[in-house]
Amino acid sequence: MILGVCAFVSSAQVTFIGSTKSVWEDKPAANTGLNKIYVLYNASGVSMKYNASTDGAVTWYRYGELGGGYAEEITGITRSGRESVLAQVVADCGYIIEEGTNRTYVWVTDYSSKRLTINSISVEPASDCGTATLNVSGSGDDIVFYTINGVRRVLSREIKVEYNTLEWDEESLVWNETTLTETSDGFKSTMVVPAPLCNTTFSISGDRFLKFWGENQESESDVYTTTAVDVRTTAVQAERDNDNEKKDEGGESLGGSAPVTITFKSYSTDAVIHKEWQMALDSEFEDIQLRLNTDDVEETFEEAGTTYWRFVASNDDGSCSAYGDVYTVNIGESELYCPNVFSPGLQDGVNDVWKVSYKSIIDFECHIFNRWGNEIIVLRDPSQGWDGRYRGKLVKSGVYFYVIRAEGSDGKKYNLKGDINILNYKKGLSVSGDDAASADNAGGDE
Repeated sequence: MILGVCAFVSSAQVTFIGSTKSVWEDKPAANTGLNKIYVLYNASGVSMKYNASTDGAVTWYRYGELGGGYAEEITGITRSGRESVLAQVVADCGYIIEEGTNRTYVWVTDYSSKRLTINSISVEPASDCGTATLNVSGSGDDIVFYTINGVRRVLSREIKVEYNTLEWDEESLVWNETTLTETSDGFKSTMVVPAPLCNTTFSISGDRFLKFWGENQESESDVYTTTAVDVRTTAVQAERDNDNEKKDEGGESLGGSAPVTITFKSYSTDAVIHKEWQMALDSEFEDIQLRLNTDDVEETFEEAGTTYWRFVASNDDGSCSAYGDVYTVNIGESELYCPNVFSPGLQDGVNDVWKVSYKSIIDFECHIFNRWGNEIIVLRDPSQGWDGRYRGKLVKSGVYFYVIRAEGSDGKKYNLKGDINILNYKKGLSVSGDDAASADNAGGDE
């Protein structure tokens, strides 16, 4: 007898009589057309009862892999009031219970014929750095059901494999040990899981039906020695806040105006034995110029140009390796510009200090003289400036002179000479008398 699939669903209940353990039930996805799936611990001697919602006629049908369209009516159903009973359930079948225009669609399976057994679990010797292969001794056929339209589906057993591995904490910059769980829908004698990053044991347990009945199967492997490796790295550039230094090189690379100090750090997993920081002149690292066998490197860059840095780690026999991020360090060419006018004392913070404007100057010496050739101040760092004072007092307005010898990151030599014009002071700030003469002469006779 062929039945069409009806959209109406009965609110009546299906129950089971005579089962030695509780019946596992689930509401499957809507596209299966089923209202419930029932898994019996053992279908032998189990009856199925339907409580109707009305006093009307109730008809039972059973279907298999062809779907509800090929369901056949079941005879021998007993009825008492609104209760109708199938004396012996035939498992691994679908049932359609028709009550007037409403229908209830269920699938019933017998777990005893597909019982999961797990005898042992072992791990094959590592042959792949990214995965671990588990061998499971045991059995457990797929628990199959068919939708109303005859589509084959497998009910997940949710067999779980648990083991420890390492997980990177980006905020704390540490590898933390954590438990990883892999879930399999069905029993597999061979399972491939992501390789652990620390020594661990593998445990397998299941399935969800046996857990439900308090008969969970479990097994644990011997300790597995990991060969897989992984690394994380950081590169932190020392900050320098000089208002007269040109730093912006554009992009997201490290570097800028030399000298630049960068601290490179690596964080390796347990199996890492061999490690090195590499510096190359090309991003593919075909021209490696430097190898440093250490976790951390602090490097000061004083030469213009671009270099590439990365960390490489491997296990004891070199069969597994890992690479950190590639860091691009761009050091700019040098620049040096000398202003010739400033106005100390006129307005705080506005052109009141004489400073050069520079980039990538790695050696610097500046001497400032008055018009008599007497030295006022010596500056030995390009970030330093002159506030227009000598021995704590403002010098007179007028012309002063600088002599600069410097060297840039690109090897360029600077030998500069020029004048510095100090503008008239704001009223009340100009020097006078002996102080003015002392500042102007700077140790000489006017």
